[in-house]
Amino acid sequence: MLNLWGRRGDWAGRRAALVDGLRELRPDVVAFEEAIVTEEYDQVADLLGPDFHVAHKTAREPDRGGDPEAGQGLSLASRWPFVEVRELDLRLTPRTADFACGTLAAEVRAPDPIGPLLFVAHSPSWKPHLEYERELQAVATARFVEELVGGRTMHVVLAGDFNADPTATSIRFWTGRQSLGGTSVCYRDAWESAHPEEPGHTFTPLNPLVADWDWPFRRIDYIFVRCGEHGGPTLEISGCERIFDVPVSGVWASDHFGVLAELAVPERGP
Repeated sequence: MLNLWGRRGDWAGRRAALVDGLRELRPDVVAFEEAIVTEEYDQVADLLGPDFHVAHKTAREPDRGGDPEAGQGLSLASRWPFVEVRELDLRLTPRTADFACGTLAAEVRAPDPIGPLLFVAHSPSWKPHLEYERELQAVATARFVEELVGGRTMHVVLAGDFNADPTATSIRFWTGRQSLGGTSVCYRDAWESAHPEEPGHTFTPLNPLVADWDWPFRRIDYIFVRCGEHGGPTLEISGCERIFDVPVSGVWASDHFGVLAELAVPERGP
């Protein structure tokens, strides 16, 4: 999972770092935030090359008078084909009208032994004071996912820049620690599973591209795995690491660090 930060800053340098890094990491599925898609340019296809199936959320940031970040939004990429792609608009209150917040979900035809996989990118409101909206958006997305699963046996991986740290109610909702809107769910936080004692900050002033040196939330990028009936995630989290968290030849790839999880079918059921 990676927030691309559009084409801001030294895009030529950042692009080189991203292309080389993604080639080395060889992910099977990737969720991108702040990816640019216009009639002339597809940032995800540019970075990954022809070996991936790519889906973009329809609702993206508009062109506000020649804005260079027009077309920014959610995108998903997979080495395996998509069966179906659906999206959810999360502009749920007047305060969310100025941002293309939403959810993009793709059913992926993953090979055995994984089988059917629902891969979901979630992009809630980013402003620190909009936790109420993030709560509404979390509930709406959780219900959307359950509707797509429809009682089938399938894995669900949920990823994105959630714009909230692990103590926030919206994140506590995802991890089963908090009910909201008359419902509750449980997803396993991949970083917490692999590094329970480490903060894992992904948006930190250690990265000079972070404009606000005292932004209140530091770990805001996540990969979650939906849990089964008995509490554990349906896919084993065998590892989770930050990616693009050091400069390459003096160039930082993004203002966010990315997150990479290694997932496998467990030897015994969850």
